[in-house]
Amino acid sequence: MAITALHSAATGLSALGRELDVIANNLANVNTTAFKGSRVNFEDLLYQDRAQPGVETASGETRPAGIYVGLGTRISNTQYDFSEGSAIASSGEFDMMINGLGFFRVSIPPDQGEGTGYTRAGNFFRNRDGDLVLGNANGPRLEPPINVPEGVTQVEVSSDGVISGIEPGATERAEFGRIELSTFTNASGLQPIGGNLYLPTDGSGPAIDGNPTEGVFGAVMHKFLESSNVDPVTELVSLIKTQRAFEMNSQSIQAADQTLQVVSNLRR
Repeated sequence: MAITALHSAATGLSALGRELDVIANNLANVNTTAFKGSRVNFEDLLYQDRAQPGVETASGETRPAGIYVGLGTRISNTQYDFSEGSAIASSGEFDMMINGLGFFRVSIPPDQGEGTGYTRAGNFFRNRDGDLVLGNANGPRLEPPINVPEGVTQVEVSSDGVISGIEPGATERAEFGRIELSTFTNASGLQPIGGNLYLPTDGSGPAIDGNPTEGVFGAVMHKFLESSNVDPVTELVSLIKTQRAFEMNSQSIQAADQTLQVVSNLRR
């Protein structure tokens, strides 16, 4: 009866509330470098089997369809959209983006992901030691480490990831290292830990390392940054749809409550 409707609507409110959280996070990161938006996937719950199709009825006929009453919904997973964001020109000396597949590798505390994190953000700069670090709150070092001495001019990053420049007093270009990239069989299985960083999981599979422009790996674009791939218009439409669905589930609870009140009043 109405009790089932109450429980089903309650699962809908819970799942839609979580979807609202995800949409809000997408919108909050619309200007975050290389941020990847995510969506919520739903699945229905178990069904009460009131009558099975194909059984013989009292009149000797075969029932053409059964009677199944669903018990609501739940979130099955949140799925990342790893489509590439737009390229934005930058004046940063070590800003770069990956045009195609791949993640930059950076060093993180050993208790997280065995000391290696992965990111699409390319807002790098030098720390006080001259090492290239990611421009987030913690400044993790790029892996493998690349050190650019003080006073180097005319810094260039080639499409295949080689960083070079002219050292003080020199006339020839010197190479300071080469950027390596990583990719995953199932990037949606990566675990986000904040700071534009991801960790591999059993769901993502192990990292596959390689060099830019080789095999499936994309090219490095110097003095460009990858923008967030969140489309504000799409997210606002999803926000409105989620809000309306939440309201309809609330109305289902109200209707079920009124039905139960009518049944309760029959005893009077």
